[in-house]
Amino acid sequence: MSLLTLSFDNGPDPEVTPRVLDVLASHGITAHFFVLGKHLGTAEGRRLVERARDEGHLVGNHSFTHAVPLGEDVRPDAVEAEIAATEALLAPLGLGPKRFRPFGGGGRLGPHLLSPRAVEHLKEHGYSCILWNSVPGDWLDPEGWPERALADCMSRPHTLMVLHDIPKACLQELDGFLRRARDLGIQFTPRCPPECVPIVDGRVTGDLSGLVSGPLG
Repeated sequence: MSLLTLSFDNGPDPEVTPRVLDVLASHGITAHFFVLGKHLGTAEGRRLVERARDEGHLVGNHSFTHAVPLGEDVRPDAVEAEIAATEALLAPLGLGPKRFRPFGGGGRLGPHLLSPRAVEHLKEHGYSCILWNSVPGDWLDPEGWPERALADCMSRPHTLMVLHDIPKACLQELDGFLRRARDLGIQFTPRCPPECVPIVDGRVTGDLSGLVSGPLG
């Protein structure tokens, strides 16, 4: 049996996110949404986060600007500007345990993801760091991504997939993909594969050596 955990990055988007939530609701699927702080400055953006929360989805922090991976961000206040500033907007929404997904720059895993300061911040503030093992490129190929997504699902026991609730990404093919996945016997779960969560509630539980731009303290 193959397991699939769905996650959606870079929202909330006022046009796309409600429709993604509608599709997920029609299938009874719980997903993860990793949101950008720059989209939470409006009442509508915050309402979409609240809707996702109320419908049982898990909402996390995906940085404020989504501009430079933290491992490559030379600003001395990058952690405060990206993680803490977004958390300040999320905290009043009552989302439960803190989750952070670093910006990968096209879905790459590597030392560009995190800086040593970012790791210390995640540990000190009790975050779980949620990575991924499938990026089918919905924003690059809005029609063709399901084939790669299904191939990923069938290649491993548990897939944690990155899709995007933004324009010209997964939405057009999402319903059909979910139907095809179910027909193949893929089971949906909100649980994450342990190898994709190297920090759990502030505790380092996995190997960070290839994910951080410098030595850890």
